[in-house]
Amino acid sequence: MKHIDCTYYLATDAFKGICKRTKDSIKADDSACSEFKKAPKCKYCKNFSMQEGDLGLCMGEIIAYPEMKAQTCKDFSWK
Repeated sequence: MKHIDCTYYLATDAFKGICKRTKDSIKADDSACSEFKKAPKCKYCKNFSMQEGDLGLCMGEIIAYPEMKAQTCKDFSWK
């Protein structure tokens, strides 16, 4: 897993962010640390199916990005 997939990752631009735990600057694509906690994202939801290109469908009808955060989605359920 990578930092960008962690609950504690806070993006500051497209390439880097801040760890919410340590307040350190980190690169989004670097390997996650031992405190990694998987963030709820559409790509990890059982209601999400990948389609052409970089898009998918939520519940078979709503267009969604796989990297979209889903912490407030009432239909999110881990795969």
